Amino acid sequence: MSDASNSNNNSRRQRGFLIFGVIMVVAALAYGAYWFFDARFYETTDDAYVSGNIVAVTSRENATVMALHADNTQSVKRGQLLIEMDPSVVNVNLASAEANLARAIRSVKGEFSRAQSFGAQVAQAEVALALARTDYQRRQQAAKDGAVSVEELAHARDNVRAAEAAVASAQGGHQQTLSQIAGTDVANNPDVLAAEASLRSAAIAQSHMRIVAPVDGVIAQRTVQVGQQVAAGTPLLAVVALNNVWVDANFKEGQLQDMRIGQPVTVNADIYGGKVTYRGKVEGLGAGSGSAFALLPPQNASGNWIKIVQRVPVRIALDPEDVAAHPLRVGLSVSVNVLIKDTSGPQVTSRVGVGSTRADLGDDANAKADAIIARILAENGATQTTVRK
Repeated sequence: MSDASNSNNNSRRQRGFLIFGVIMVVAALAYGAYWFFDARFYETTDDAYVSGNIVAVTSRENATVMALHADNTQSVKRGQLLIEMDPSVVNVNLASAEANLARAIRSVKGEFSRAQSFGAQVAQAEVALALARTDYQRRQQAAKDGAVSVEELAHARDNVRAAEAAVASAQGGHQQTLSQIAGTDVANNPDVLAAEASLRSAAIAQSHMRIVAPVDGVIAQRTVQVGQQVAAGTPLLAVVALNNVWVDANFKEGQLQDMRIGQPVTVNADIYGGKVTYRGKVEGLGAGSGSAFALLPPQNASGNWIKIVQRVPVRIALDPEDVAAHPLRVGLSVSVNVLIKDTSGPQVTSRVGVGSTRADLGDDANAKADAIIARILAENGATQTTVRK
């Protein structure tokens, strides 16, 4: 009985090992098939974060903050008023520029009038010279017959010389005046154009007193307070464009062999606990590893060297519909899974200057300046004027 029992136990044990071995072989074959047909075509990393455009809003003039119309976490639309500055100083500067433009117009009009006056003086002097020459010639003929004394003839000759000097003086004054206005009218005179430029500069400075949202987004990093005196270039707040975010995934250098631009990507964000999957594609590979662009890049030319696996940032473009349905925030951690089966795409993009972002600065100052200039020109009678040369 004992031998038979031991034999049965050994037989069951052998069958158990056999079944376990079969299961292990089947599992290994299944995993091998899974790896060969699917898993080997994916590259994965958890070293990935959401990135986006953080548009800094800065003061463009030295001014005092008068009102705030947005705060952190609030959504704003492109062109929406964010901050108002005290416009007292720039308003005075604009009024002064308007007065200078009017003064310049009147001064140039005076130059045109002086040019016309000198032109008339030249004509008058030329007539006087012609009369003096005629009188001198007539007296020369009379002197031959003895009808005119030598002294009277000398006076006639002196009158001709005086008339010639008067013509030269009038012509000099005329040319000097023409040099200020020749080839232009009042509206296009250099002095008037310079005054217009000063007025435009003042109008632009006035437009900077109203700061608007440059892009659609969410307010962040507001550091300014009402009543604060700020200098030009001082950061006031930032607008984060959450409707245009992407993922920067840092892959090990050994994972980039088959990675190509345009390959499909799936992304899972930690904020949603893996319940939401974002669709995307590889948009570009970084120009170098992160350490290459460090403030103090490593120097490996030393005797004690240890090889460290480098990581290269890969930009992942996300589907806008997925982002709109499940908003992301800049800096969030995500997991990235890239399908590298199709290696027909390029490793370096050939597109140049694609995907630019343009901010709305609310600059309508030129249109306003044009209206002011047109009004001042009309009020001061600046019309097309022709000057005789």
